[in-house]
Amino acid sequence: MDDMDDMDDMDGTGHAGGGDGVPGGDAFDDEEFDHGSLEEELREAAAILDPVPAELRQLAVEAYALHDLDARIAELTFDSLVDAIPVRGAVDVPRMLTFHSGGLTVDVEVTAHGLMGQLLPPQPASIEVLAGPRAGAALTADDMGRFASDAAPVGPFALRLRTGGEVVVTEWLRA
Repeated sequence: MDDMDDMDDMDGTGHAGGGDGVPGGDAFDDEEFDHGSLEEELREAAAILDPVPAELRQLAVEAYALHDLDARIAELTFDSLVDAIPVRGAVDVPRMLTFHSGGLTVDVEVTAHGLMGQLLPPQPASIEVLAGPRAGAALTADDMGRFASDAAPVGPFALRLRTGGEVVVTEWLRA
């Protein structure tokens, strides 16, 4: 082999190899690389090393199943944990929440003993308390828009209201 052929085999670092800086290697060809098998191997490794808890998987499935495409989202506009001025010495104060969606306002008071609320303008409605994997508690708002539940929500929760032909879902909150 002559000196010019030896120079062609050098990668610029004094090592024999391809032009990619890897001794003895060819340039990495992304088109020939099988991304599908790499993704599958990574999924298998994650499933073994850091599996998704069954409860979280169930919550995700049920949250997706509860998704109403026609439902309007009631936006949280007041939360006493964030917006209210704390009262010195007050203990076990209820959490006050206000949601708005279009012309509907939902006021909710959450305590350790349950929740109660009112729809404004006052109107009858069926209400579900959505709370993760448990079946939602069914409530009914009377003609004055008032509703109550003896069970306090635990963990993330939302309310789904059905007023006439309209469905409104509140934002999810942590109790």
